[in-house]
Amino acid sequence: MVAKQYDWLTGATLEDHSRQKHKILREYLFKYLNVRCQIPQQGKFRLAIVDGFAGGGRYKCGAAGSPILFIEELEKALNTINLYRANQGVGTVELECLLLFNDADPEVIELLRSNCAPVQAVCSQNTPKLHLQIQYSCDSFEVAYPKIKAMLKQGRYRNILFNLDQCGHKHVERATLVDIMHLNNSVEIFYTFAIQPLLSFLRKSEPQKLAAQLQHLQMSPADLNKLGGEMSNSVWLGTAERLVFETFNNCAPYVSPFSINNPEGWRYWLIHFANSYRGRQVYNNILHDNASSQAHFGRSGLNMLSYDPSHDDGALYLFDMSGRKKAKQQLFNDVPRLLSDCGDVLGVQEFYEEIYNLTPAHKDDIHSAIADNPDIEVVTPAGGERRKANTIIVGDVIKLRKQKSFFPMFLRKPE
Repeated sequence: MVAKQYDWLTGATLEDHSRQKHKILREYLFKYLNVRCQIPQQGKFRLAIVDGFAGGGRYKCGAAGSPILFIEELEKALNTINLYRANQGVGTVELECLLLFNDADPEVIELLRSNCAPVQAVCSQNTPKLHLQIQYSCDSFEVAYPKIKAMLKQGRYRNILFNLDQCGHKHVERATLVDIMHLNNSVEIFYTFAIQPLLSFLRKSEPQKLAAQLQHLQMSPADLNKLGGEMSNSVWLGTAERLVFETFNNCAPYVSPFSINNPEGWRYWLIHFANSYRGRQVYNNILHDNASSQAHFGRSGLNMLSYDPSHDDGALYLFDMSGRKKAKQQLFNDVPRLLSDCGDVLGVQEFYEEIYNLTPAHKDDIHSAIADNPDIEVVTPAGGERRKANTIIVGDVIKLRKQKSFFPMFLRKPE
C-alpha cells in the first residue's frame, strides 16, 4: 500500500483514522494544559507546538486540520482554566505559545497561512491572555528540523509538543525522534505512520529480526506484500504492535505502540512518545475516554506484550468497558507479583515509573487493583493507610501485607 498524499489545494478528504486522531489530539492538549496550569501562584505558562506535516489547515468538508485544531484548543483550554481559577479566587494565567508549522509544499503553506489568519485574529480579540506566535516553514521535515530545533533553543522553550503526521513511514528518521526526545525532559511526540511502509523498510534493513517476529504466522519477510488480507486479523495486530514497539522503544522512556482502530484493518499507527510516566498516564486515560479509537492486542494488565502468540493467549483491547474489566482481573494479580519481584514495597511514583511503558490500563483501574487487593496496603506519608482507590497519591507507598494469601502464584515456572 502506497501512502496517499492529501490534495489540500483542491480539497483534502478527512478520513476516519484522521478524525479519530484529531479527537485524541484535542482532548490530550486540553488535559495537558489543565494539568500544567494547576499551581495557584502560576501567572504564565510557555509552550511550543511543532506541526511537522501541517497541511492546508482545513479539509474539504470544512473541518479543522491539526494547525487550526491546536489554536482552537489552546483558546478553549485557557478560557476553561481561567474560569475555574476565578471561581476559586485564584489569579488568571497567561499562555504564551510558539506554533511552528511546516509543510514541504509552498502552495500548501500559503493556503495554511490564509486559513490560520482569521482564526488567530479571533483568538487575539476574544482571548487576550493567549499570546500566539506562528512561524511557517516550507521544507521536508528532516531538512526543517535543525532550524526548528535552533528556534526552540533560542526561545528557551521547556514544554514542547511535536505532531508528526507523515504519509508513509520514511519522512522522519528514528535518529531524529531520539534527538527530539533529548531536547529536554518535557518534550512529547505524536507520531503517525502507515504500517506497511514500515514493514517494507524493516524487510530491507532488519530482515532477520522481522523474520523472527513473523515466524508464528508462517510468513517470511518476502511475503509481506500478501498482508492485505491479514491486517484485519487481531493476531496480526499483536505481531505488528510488537514490531512497532521494538522499532521505536529506544526512542523514549515511554512509547505507546497502539494502532488506530480501523474495521478495514490495522494500517495506521498513532504513537505517543514521552519522557515522563505522567504523559503516558494521561494518554492512556484519554484513550479510555475515546474507547475504540485505538487498539491493542495482547495482555491488558502489566507486561502488555508478554503473551505467547503461538498459544494465542492475547486478546483485543479497545480501551472500552469490556477491556477494562479484563484489565482489572489481570492487574489484581500483576500488581502484587511486581511488588514481590521488587522486594515487598514501592513508592507510588516509582511504581508508576516501573509500569507505565508496559500497560494500556487506565489509572483508575490500576488504583482499584491496589485498593481492593487484600494482599496490598497503601501507606500515607504520615504512616496511615489509604482505603479508597481515588485517594492514592504520588507520595504514598505500596507494600505487601505480612499475611499474604497469594504466595503460591509466585512459584515460578521452570525456564
